[in-house]
This record gives sequence, C-alpha cells and structure tokens, in this order.
Amino acid sequence: MTQTFVIKSDGTQELFHAEKLINSLIHAGATDEVAKAITTHIQTELQEGMSTKEIYKHAFFLLRKKYRKAAIKYSLRAAVSELGPTGFPFEKFIAEIFKSKGYETKTGEIVMGSCVAHEVDVVAWNENKLIMCEAKFHNQIGFKSDLKVALYVKARFDDLKEAKHYYGKERNLDEGWLVTNTKFTQTAIHYAECKGLKLIGWNYPVKGNLQDLIDDTAVHPVTCLTTLSKHQKVSLLSQNIVLCRQLIPQVEILKSFGFSDAKINTVLQEIALLGQ
Repeated sequence: MTQTFVIKSDGTQELFHAEKLINSLIHAGATDEVAKAITTHIQTELQEGMSTKEIYKHAFFLLRKKYRKAAIKYSLRAAVSELGPTGFPFEKFIAEIFKSKGYETKTGEIVMGSCVAHEVDVVAWNENKLIMCEAKFHNQIGFKSDLKVALYVKARFDDLKEAKHYYGKERNLDEGWLVTNTKFTQTAIHYAECKGLKLIGWNYPVKGNLQDLIDDTAVHPVTCLTTLSKHQKVSLLSQNIVLCRQLIPQVEILKSFGFSDAKINTVLQEIALLGQ
C-alpha cells in the first residue's frame, strides 16, 4: 500500500497510520466495525500533505452520521480548545473536574507565598490535600508549553510551599500542577519529572491525563455540543455557562436563542448521551 505523509498540528510531517485513527475512534466509543469502515473511507480520499485536522474533521463527519455519542467524545479535544479566548472558562472547567473528585475549589485566587503574592488559577482542597494549579490554555492544538513555562511555574510553587495557607484549615501546599489543554515539550517533561512538578496535558501522562480526567468525571464542556452553533457556544461562555450539565436547569437560555421546544429537547438529548 502506498505510504502517505500527513501534516500534524505542530507543522511536522508523519506517515499516516490507519491503526492510530482506528484506535482514536474506538477510544471515543465507536464500534470496531464502524472505526474500520470510517478509516477505510478516509484512506480512499487521503492525499499527500493533507493535515491531520482535515482528516479529523472528515472522520468526525462520518462518525456523527453513524454514532452520535462517539462523535461528541471524538470532538472533545477541539471542544476544549474552544474554551477561550481569555482562558478563564478553562480555569473554571479544571475547577469543575476537581469538584467532581470531591474537592472544594476557588479560581483566580491571590495567594501569599513566602516572599510575594501570586495569582493562582485554581486552588483545590479536601481534608487530606491542598493543590494549586497553573492553567495554560491555548487556542491552537499544536502549541506546546515549554521549559520556560515549567521553570516559571516551579519557582512560583516553591515560594507558595514555604508559606502557610488557610483552605479548610491551616496547612502547607501539598502539590503544584501545571495543566494545559495541549502538550508539553520533551524538555519541559524531563525537567518536571526531575523536580517533582506535576504536569497534566491532553495526553500526558499516559494515565491520568486531561482526556482521562474528563472521561472519569464526565465533566464535558458546553463547546462539545454539536447541536449548538459556534456563536451560541460563545454566548453561553460569556454567561459563565461552561459545562453541558449547567444547561439542564437553565433551558430558558436556549429559548433566548429562539429554539423551539423540539430543538431544546434535541440539545438535552445530546447532553443526556454524555451521561450528564
């Protein structure tokens, strides 16, 4: 079979591997039969220099026709990248993941370290642990957080660990996390592993990455709904509606879009598919 090079989101080239596409579709919830059928279809239209973004869009279109729930999950990474442009919705999204794991949370906190005050994107705590997070949001999936970011964040957390904090009770900071919706450079990963800085990216680490956390907690961003337009999603984010589940008790917002009862039911059915 002819080998075809495709362009990744970071601009580099790689050989197209059918197995990778099949596995990503199956991971999203498609059956083995549907995943293989979609991949076979994609291969008939594959061209040298085609971007992985184009391939993803076409696979999503085909998947949506076959299996709507899997299509929503397959679009999740792109949906998280739409939580912008300010990055605040991403901070709230991360806080909601912690809440689903039993933590109390605050966002945009000014916290005093040993030497100076720091703005902390997400503070999460329970009886046993205090965690502070730096949330790095990027609109472009191919963007990577590099060593400079890891060095800067590590220095801030070191200062915060030398001070006492009152969240539930007086305590020290247990863990500092650097969370991004994209990836890290290998140098940043090597430094973080060496210095004990916890990194959470879309697919890093292998277990417990951002995609895993979303799957485990069923905390889905409102931007993953295929029944809403991009403009409508932006409107919801501006009203501080970040999660699909927030729409369930606030259907009047959907009515403000001019949605009929039938259209509202379609949106709610899609939310139900996600297990909200």
